[in-house]
Amino acid sequence: MIRSLLEDNGIPVHLKGGTMDILLYRTTMLLTIFGTGYTLYEFLMAAMPKKNQ
Repeated sequence: MIRSLLEDNGIPVHLKGGTMDILLYRTTMLLTIFGTGYTLYEFLMAAMPKKNQ
């Protein structure tokens, strides 16, 4: 196992653990992208005052 982690085969070390590592990595990236988009949306909504009717 350790030898496969140290082997230079072009796979990043954080993905060499197999399917579970890939699943966790993609889930983390999805949540990060969603969270960034939602934060930008909320900043935009906070920057624009609501009109009183």
